[in-house]
Amino acid sequence: MDPLPHILVVDDDREIRDLLARFLERNQFRVTTARDGRETRKAWLGGHYQIVVLDLMLPGESGLELARWLRSQANVPIIMLTAMGEETDRIIGLELGADDYVPKPFNPRELLARIRAVMRRSGDGADPHSGEQRNLHFAGWTLEPTRRRLLNPEGTEVPLTGGEYDLLMALLDRANRVLTRDMLFDLLRGRQAGPFDRAIDVAISRLRRKLEDNGRNAQLIKTVRGGGYVLACDVERN
Repeated sequence: MDPLPHILVVDDDREIRDLLARFLERNQFRVTTARDGRETRKAWLGGHYQIVVLDLMLPGESGLELARWLRSQANVPIIMLTAMGEETDRIIGLELGADDYVPKPFNPRELLARIRAVMRRSGDGADPHSGEQRNLHFAGWTLEPTRRRLLNPEGTEVPLTGGEYDLLMALLDRANRVLTRDMLFDLLRGRQAGPFDRAIDVAISRLRRKLEDNGRNAQLIKTVRGGGYVLACDVERN
């Protein structure tokens, strides 16, 4: 039997930690909780986690600082919990590589759905028989869906978060087609556009940096004024 997926829940509110631990354990997850940066670092060194649920508002070391530290340790998926109105922090969180965000107050069932979606994006839900498992070659780059790896023209792996991988796959599947922000939101999250339009812009900017595509003069992922974005290259699959 496969071991239960291990989740690290970081929140300074004991009631939220206990609620999530009980709820997620009932839904076949193993849960470790932490209330601040110190406990998080200790828990991180003592376990292996498939995903981290991280509150932005923590005492002492902020959730953003902790997310930056976690990103320096591993490419573990991160879902951030944010208070309503913390738009700037959510944008910064996405720039740091968060895979999703859930505004407080939240329904645990919604968080569970987001956790499962992020884990599928990170590889747990891949279908080895899917036609999409063929390698995709574009502008000298290669995306390997079976291993969820991006290789640059020199053959060196460029790490992608789950969200970055999904965004790149959406663009590759629709190469040379203009995709609006709403279309990208629907493709990536299966729902209408979120509480702020800049989320897609931030994600595109981060992906451009990974692809070494100069943001101001981008040639690979082009901005269409008043429209959205287009991956301006041909894609080969084999």
